[in-house]
Amino acid sequence: MGACGSKNSDVDPAVAASNEAINEQIRIEKRQFDKIIKILLLGTGESGKSTIAKQMKIMHLKGFTQEELINHRQIIHGNLLECIKTLLLACKAERLEFLTENIPLAEEIILRTTFLCDFTAEQAKNIKELWKDPAVQQVRESGTDIRFPDLSRYLFENIDRIANQNYIPDQNDVIRCRARTTGIIETEFKFQGAHFKMIDVGGQRSERKKWIHCFEDVTAVIFCVALSEYDLQLFEDERVNRMHESLELFGQICNSKWFEQTSIILFLNKSDLFQEKISKQDLTCCFTDYNGGCDFLSATQFLENKFFERSKKPMIYTHITCATNTDNIRFVFSAVRDIIISGAVEEFFG
Repeated sequence: MGACGSKNSDVDPAVAASNEAINEQIRIEKRQFDKIIKILLLGTGESGKSTIAKQMKIMHLKGFTQEELINHRQIIHGNLLECIKTLLLACKAERLEFLTENIPLAEEIILRTTFLCDFTAEQAKNIKELWKDPAVQQVRESGTDIRFPDLSRYLFENIDRIANQNYIPDQNDVIRCRARTTGIIETEFKFQGAHFKMIDVGGQRSERKKWIHCFEDVTAVIFCVALSEYDLQLFEDERVNRMHESLELFGQICNSKWFEQTSIILFLNKSDLFQEKISKQDLTCCFTDYNGGCDFLSATQFLENKFFERSKKPMIYTHITCATNTDNIRFVFSAVRDIIISGAVEEFFG
């Protein structure tokens, strides 16, 4: 009596083909996980790119070390000085008079050209005195058209803590502080089995010539737009509206030969600031064809369509973001990860 062997001839060919397709997709996804996914953060200056990169460090790399937090102290103190200087200059422009005892303090800050510093006890006291000056409070509350740095309100709300001699920044302070990005900053991390390299580059015109060095082998581009800057001009060129500059740059990136096969993800950022500003000033200061009034959703949809019009790509993925909100960015980046992985699978299958 011999042993019998038989082939599994009862398997439906369609089922077998389906199983093989699933297995192939798993192999493709594994290859995608095994390689580094390169994400390029692009956009104009102050659009929130660096804040996104800092959020990745907090979410996926255990945040900032104690040493890094301490090193940000000078930057945050400098940010606060710049904000106070902006207010003081606005007071002078409005011909508002400071309290007599605050005049020399105000003049010292107005004449200051460098801001990176640690506060002495006397400087901290002076900053707090100037903040309480009636002229400063009047111009702050008047709604005068002043180009305040985005983090002004946060710094002023925390001025007692920040001006304290024993102040050490926390993670949230670092997320919100502003330091101009120069050069190329890379952040590598793993998330849901995938290995990411996020590249942050300076957004000012003078920095953009460096971008070309980052364009090879990019899996996805996240293009950041500051929604709230529709009524502001570039620092580099006061004749150019910031939103118009973002639209022009977005069109160049989307339609570049470098990114023909690259997913483009649009972050309509600073939604919190935009929601507050649009309730008082609609988009007609920037777009004469806008007729949606002071409505957040209408204005956001209008701007989204303006960006879509600049792209020849059949698909642009869009997210409305608040880069300083860790929960919001955690949710959005999870969706971004799915977009990138699904795009890689589609590319392999053709």
